[in-house]
Amino acid sequence: MRKIPETRLPSSTARPGVRWLILTPMRSPGGALQRRAEAALICNTVIWGATFVVVKQALHDVSPVLFLALRFSLATAVLVVLFRGSWSHPRNPRWSLAGGALAGIFLFSGYAFQTIGLQYTTAPKSAFLTGLTAVMTPLLAAAVYRNKPRAMEIGGVLLATCGMALMTLPTLPGATLSMNRGDLLTVCCAACYSAHILVLSRYSATASFELLSTAQIGISALLAWSLFRGMETPHIRWTPGVWAAIVITGIFATALAFTFQAWAQRYTTSTRTALIFMLEPVFAWITSYLLTGETLSGRAAAGAGLILTGILVVELKPSPARGHPS
Repeated sequence: MRKIPETRLPSSTARPGVRWLILTPMRSPGGALQRRAEAALICNTVIWGATFVVVKQALHDVSPVLFLALRFSLATAVLVVLFRGSWSHPRNPRWSLAGGALAGIFLFSGYAFQTIGLQYTTAPKSAFLTGLTAVMTPLLAAAVYRNKPRAMEIGGVLLATCGMALMTLPTLPGATLSMNRGDLLTVCCAACYSAHILVLSRYSATASFELLSTAQIGISALLAWSLFRGMETPHIRWTPGVWAAIVITGIFATALAFTFQAWAQRYTTSTRTALIFMLEPVFAWITSYLLTGETLSGRAAAGAGLILTGILVVELKPSPARGHPS
């Protein structure tokens, strides 16, 4: 990937090299704003989990990357109209656009790696490996900041990761641990999602969240339209299900959800953000149960319980003031 040109920062915050690109904000999270921010992130997981069934059904009639292009395009149009009053004097426009562009690259890359990887691996394995975002986020933050995450955060992440494994990985007699090309691509997806979280944490502190969210979705749309013919054999049948999926995911699961995230990450840490996002498969199952009657095995239910426990371990002990979230 071509290196993004550096933008000059104030001398008090400038750092040599490239590390500043994904540094998280210096504002200390905590209090009512942190609780609101994390509630907004939980709302995101509800939205994403609830739309899983809708998207799964729509993909019978539309190729995945073309669907992403349509979804991101609608979301960009919605945000341009929604925030039309903010475009005349946005907060730190260059900084916001730079952050949005970088976040958009990582966001689309995550979707692309996941989509291609699904051609070579199973859906449950893909779900588990994508969930490794919660493990990679504190590790990537520690590599960038040279600062270890808190013990409670590590404990919560490990519990939630074990829960994700129970929910998604099937038990097969004689099964062995192995990784194929699809698994490696999905690990790259998790790394991109981790980088996306860290980029938003860095830029959201001083950027216009309206411009930041619109720019990242717009860049994702441009990348999807530019690359979809090379990544798949595009096809679409304009069924009511496809229309519904594009509208629902474009407005709620993309435009609103990523705007919530761009705002919320001003006030909470990147590790806590990644951990909260592990609730998505739990809400996906709840939606599947309500809409299709799909039941959860005892093993998967135990996994869901571990995910919730891991999140509660962290949430019941709010993060103290610190120089940067990790």
